[in-house]
Amino acid sequence: MTEALGTESIVVTKTDSVATIWLNRPDKRNAMSHEMWTALAEHCHSLAKDHDVRVLVVRGVGGHFCAGADIGGFSGGMSDEYQAQNREAEEALAAFPRPTIAFITGSCVGGGVQIAGACDLRFADTTSKYGITPARLGIAYPTYALERAVRLVGQSAAKHLLFSAELIDAERALRIGLIDELLETDAAIERLDAFTSLLANERSLLTQIISKEMVNEVAASGGVSAQTIERWAPVLANNPDMPEGVAAFTERRSPNFVWTPNESF
Repeated sequence: MTEALGTESIVVTKTDSVATIWLNRPDKRNAMSHEMWTALAEHCHSLAKDHDVRVLVVRGVGGHFCAGADIGGFSGGMSDEYQAQNREAEEALAAFPRPTIAFITGSCVGGGVQIAGACDLRFADTTSKYGITPARLGIAYPTYALERAVRLVGQSAAKHLLFSAELIDAERALRIGLIDELLETDAAIERLDAFTSLLANERSLLTQIISKEMVNEVAASGGVSAQTIERWAPVLANNPDMPEGVAAFTERRSPNFVWTPNESF
């Protein structure tokens, strides 16, 4: 998509059970303004409550994912309000309870890496380039974003990106673990559509939600807490998806999983 989707800088579209948050400022390569960080958080919170949404995709309009923060708004430095908006948006995206995928084309720099890193998976095409660039501005990368970047690519690669502020190409991003899948543009779009359809229609949402929560706990603290295990135990004990999955496997058909979350999950 090359043209802006109306006048809003953040736009949400839905196709079946897949919601897409579009960063919609193509004339600025989707650089994030204060208002965009606020809107991103609000949309993530709203979509998290919509149980019809099983997969969330974040994309950019106009050939670029996100060129970072709008530097024009930093003339007086990064205010406490801006930093709070930034953090709330990242945490709202990271805390989204169901699978999230960043689809990356073109520039993915600074705040763009922050947004992509808050997603569960990152699919990209070969036009994409990546960088973490606070060293060009004499500022520090947000601590919470830095921690996520280190967990994602490791200490050495994170230091290289932060020290140098150099842009790296998609092949290198794939090698260091910054992205998960890399394809030519048309193939990447087809893969995104096929993968989101797979998650939304043919895989157990219960398994995905439990797996996301537990993997996140392992990444953050090294293990799954007893409280998390205990909280999910009664759900698993009365899980309608398991017999359906077994029956579908035996009968060689696609499963029709029926478990849906409630206010507690």
